[in-house]
This record gives sequence, C-alpha cells and structure tokens, in this order.
Amino acid sequence: MFEPFIPYALFVVGFIALLKGADLLVDGASSIAKKFNISTLVIGLTIIAFGTSAPELLVNILAVLKGSPDLAIGNAIGSNISNILLILGIAGLIYPLKIGRGTVWKEVPFALLAVVILFVIANDALIDGGTSVISRIDGIVLLGFFAIFLYYTYGISKVKGKEDTTGIKELSVTRSVVFLILGFIGLGFGSQWVVNGATHIATQFGLSESMIGLTIVAIGTSLPELAASGMAAYKKQSDMAIGNIVGSNIFNTLLVLGTTSVVAPLSFSTHMNIDIGICFIATVLLFLAVFVGKKHKIERWQSAIFLSLYTGYIVYLVMRG
Repeated sequence: MFEPFIPYALFVVGFIALLKGADLLVDGASSIAKKFNISTLVIGLTIIAFGTSAPELLVNILAVLKGSPDLAIGNAIGSNISNILLILGIAGLIYPLKIGRGTVWKEVPFALLAVVILFVIANDALIDGGTSVISRIDGIVLLGFFAIFLYYTYGISKVKGKEDTTGIKELSVTRSVVFLILGFIGLGFGSQWVVNGATHIATQFGLSESMIGLTIVAIGTSLPELAASGMAAYKKQSDMAIGNIVGSNIFNTLLVLGTTSVVAPLSFSTHMNIDIGICFIATVLLFLAVFVGKKHKIERWQSAIFLSLYTGYIVYLVMRG
C-alpha cells in the first residue's frame, strides 16, 4: 500500500540526515579546531575532506574490482568539477567566502598540480605512443604526492591556529568526536538514501538510465561535500568550506585514484582528457576569482557564474551521451 511512496520518503529522510549530519560534523570539527588551536582550514583540508571523499573512494574501488575503469576515473574527475562549480557555487551563494592568502598561493595551486600530474601519468599514448594506463607505479606516485600534501598540512597546523573563533561552541573532546562520527554517518546514509530515492523517482518520470547516471548519481557522491561546505558557509566558517572543497579535490585526485590504481591498473580513454581539461579550467577559475571584485573573497555573483558553468557542463555531458 505504501510502497509507491517509499522513494519519496527515502529522499526526504536522506535530505534531513544530510543536513543534520553536516550540522553535527561542522560543530564537532569546529570545536576540535578551537580546543586544540588548529586552523579550521586544516580541519577542512584533512578530517572533513577525507570523510566527504569516502564515497568516491568506495565507489572507485568497487568499480575497478568490477572492471569499470572509466567509471572510476570519471567519478573522481567529475566530483572535482562539481566540487568547484556546483558546491562552491552554492556555498558562495549562501554566504560570500573569504579565502586566505595561503590557500590562494599554496592549497589551490597544489590542487592544480594534482590535475596536471594526473594528465601526464594518464596519457602514455600522447607522450610516448604507448597504451594509456594509470599503472600501479603511477598510483604510488600519486600517493607519494598525497603524502607530501599531508606533511604540508601538518606543518601549517603548527603555525595557523590564531583565528577568530567567536561563535564556535567549545564542546568536550568526547562530545566533539561523537559529533564527528554521527556527522559522517549522517552524510553517508543520507547521500545514499537521497541518490536511491531520486533515482527511483526519476525512473518513474521516464528519465533514461544514462541521464540519471550523468546527473543524479554523478552529483550523489558529492552530496557530503555539498552538505558540509553548505553548512560551513551558513555558519560563516569560510575556511572550513573552502578547505573541504580544495582538500576533497586533492584527496580525489591523489588518494582516491592513487589507491584505486594500486588495487588494479586503470586503462585510460583519451576522450576523458576533455573532462580533465574542464577540471583544470575550473581550478584556474577558482584561483582567478579571488582577484576579481573584493580581493580574496568569492562573492555571490561569482558563485552564480560557477553554477551557470556547471549547468553548461551538464548540458554538454547529456549531448555527449
């Protein structure tokens, strides 16, 4: 009797779980940052970025074990594009995001470097005429750069602890950790329920599987980043919102693809160079955006442009099939 309404209930409950999970995650992470005098940027670049990138890691490992390398690579690259153009666009509309000088000149360029490294190691056919593949050695190289990134964030965690912490509730360590765990659980189950519910609803309205895959499922693995960064922006934690996006992109390129290719080499289709190029352009736009308008701030009108570009990218994907 109630079976037709289950997809709608899943979607609503999943959305509520996403919002509440993000709320708990940001509160727990902010409290830990304040208690231990760690920059919220560092928390966003590491703890939250890792937690919100977990869906991409899980999807990629399952994809490569099932012999779907294109899905694994496309998932990581597509998530990076949606992180900047869609999620940062939405977060910037909620509240203009101030970007620190260090992020502009260090973290964002590191994310850009990760994209360039991916392009180089994936394009054997273009460079030496061989078969394009992200080998296990390439995966180790990616993980090596990820280790450098972790060492860098450890370094800045020692010197970037003095920031405005007014409005951040300082909870006990135990409660903060519980909030983090519950937050990650809420993001994980919430995103899964939203994707499943939305997929069923879209099918009922006659949308094709390819359309669903290119839109709902592609955005689905980025829902944790959307919820976490959106909530951080709502609570005016700009560093955490930006750190989550930039950190997630670095995690997706270096950790997720590095780990996946170590599990099994990934054959690379050269048509995906277009998507890598779009990811590169999106990262460059993020870098340039802070120098237009109010310096070191992504304003609402810039966020609207990011969203417009993402809409154009989705239209391109649909046309490409």
